[in-house]
Amino acid sequence: MKNKLKNVAFLAGVCALFFSCTKTPEMTLEEIEALQKSLDYDLIQKSLSKPYKNQEFQPGRTGGVWNDTILSDPKTFNQLVGIRDGSSAGIIGKTLDWLFDYSYVTREWTPHLASFNIEVDKTAQTLTVHCTIRDDSFWTYYNSDKKIPVTSDDFVFWYNEIDGDAESGLRGYEGQCITMADGSERHIDCVKIDDKNFDFIFPRIVAEPLLTVNMDCCPSFIYGPAKEKGGINGVKNLFSVDCDPKTIPSCGKYYLIEYVPSRRLVYARNPYYWEKDSQGNSIPYPESLVCQIIGDQNTEYLLFKQGKTETYAPRPEELSDVVNNQKDEYRVFNADGSMGSQLWSFNQNPKNKEQPYYKWFCKKEFRQAMSCLLNRDRIINQTYRGLAQTQYYFFPPINPYYNEKIQLDYRFDPVRAKKLLEKAGIKQGADGLMRDEDGNPVEFDLSIASGITVTNDIAQIISDEAAKVGIKIKVRQTDFQKMVESLSYDFDWQSIIIGLGVNGFPSQGSNVWPSSGNLHLWYPLQESPATDWEARIDYLYEEGSYTVDQAEAKKIWDEYQSIILEQCPVIYLIRSRSFFAIRNRWDLTNFYYDNLRGAELEWVYLRQ
Repeated sequence: MKNKLKNVAFLAGVCALFFSCTKTPEMTLEEIEALQKSLDYDLIQKSLSKPYKNQEFQPGRTGGVWNDTILSDPKTFNQLVGIRDGSSAGIIGKTLDWLFDYSYVTREWTPHLASFNIEVDKTAQTLTVHCTIRDDSFWTYYNSDKKIPVTSDDFVFWYNEIDGDAESGLRGYEGQCITMADGSERHIDCVKIDDKNFDFIFPRIVAEPLLTVNMDCCPSFIYGPAKEKGGINGVKNLFSVDCDPKTIPSCGKYYLIEYVPSRRLVYARNPYYWEKDSQGNSIPYPESLVCQIIGDQNTEYLLFKQGKTETYAPRPEELSDVVNNQKDEYRVFNADGSMGSQLWSFNQNPKNKEQPYYKWFCKKEFRQAMSCLLNRDRIINQTYRGLAQTQYYFFPPINPYYNEKIQLDYRFDPVRAKKLLEKAGIKQGADGLMRDEDGNPVEFDLSIASGITVTNDIAQIISDEAAKVGIKIKVRQTDFQKMVESLSYDFDWQSIIIGLGVNGFPSQGSNVWPSSGNLHLWYPLQESPATDWEARIDYLYEEGSYTVDQAEAKKIWDEYQSIILEQCPVIYLIRSRSFFAIRNRWDLTNFYYDNLRGAELEWVYLRQ
């Protein structure tokens, strides 16, 4: 799938793959070594490697039903409401389109729904992104030949009237502002030129303007009148899950045509979608997409084994079965370690300052000690069965400012962890338990998303390693949406394992890394930086975002990532190697799988 980059770091969920049990997995060294050999070598050799290297896609043929699964029901079909729910956003997103593409292979921006021209005025120190929407892009309805052109209004309205309206609850206006050299805030304006042309006007030159303004479009001819009549609430009342999905227009690859709660979603291919092969056929090729709504990963695996779904990403304990039983039904592909990683973080919000854990979490020595209790090798060997790599850096290798010399210093070392805890005023008593200066036993919760099986095993290993030095960590499985609400609204959590988007660019995550961000995980929405190091991060983030000279920018981003790795507000876990099975009834000429783009499925078509 093409890389669609936006200026918001989305919660990726806890992007785990594997199995669940309540007790900590235990293996002997001999078992670990045997598994490493059998999986690292045998299973990789029996699977295929086919990374995308900017190859041209071959023309295919339309037809067939693509069978897939989703884990939960949508909560809405409304684009505004759905932004806060990952499942709903993914469902709605199939009917939408976005402005620009970025290739991690070529490291270049390319037009998608719109072409662009970046104009820099060095005298005025301003920048303008001129956007021109494709003439062959339309809003259409299922089983209708009515075509409504996608226009500038769709983007300008959403940018200004929805994302930029404080009542929407998106805090988008703040994300549309940049800091000037004198410290003042100025807005990035989005201005309509004509029906097909509009501009993003920056009051200051920035390093990655397209990353800042890349966005979806929405049907302003529906959302606009709704807002005019009923305000933001009028917009939110559109397209609930009770609506007829056929009334939802699409400018994307699919129409949503059916929703049966707790059973399935059905999409139909959009024959008017602008992206076409050399024979003039719109992609994707399957005529319909059926997503069964399932409750857990075990059901997903069962459906794949029964031949009822097209693809499957096997968990470690399933790998041997999936790889060794390929036969003529499907093929398995492998990819190197993922670019993203789950992370472990601690709540430093003063809302919880009366709780003992608040004082611990606010001390960097405590966070560093937790990093020293994180046994990544054990997680890799026992949970991922050897098919993963340690994650010791902040920027991934695809980031232009990744520096292999800048890595985490606080690695697994229980002895060092105890010394760091002592610096934080925490000592181990004669009974083996760790207590703080006030005599409070060091114990706290670790929240993880329920139903994500590998995360449970990781959390149990963390808890077990902490127990060895006298710290009690209680693992709590929580509904993912509840976790998001806790992070964004009530801040009622202690520590958490979660995944955030990949930092392909250093300035991605504008709502995460600056202290004012609404997803500044450990203490969001700060009116002013709570610590000196966060103030420095804010400064470096701003300076790096506006520094075009790469040599100067490198100095800024080197210091930036070094501070985060020293302070440990988030502790990254591992990068897992991944496997992907796809049925042979599909022609795999255009199928690719790697750790940059994931599974390329948009150009897959039925065999003859």
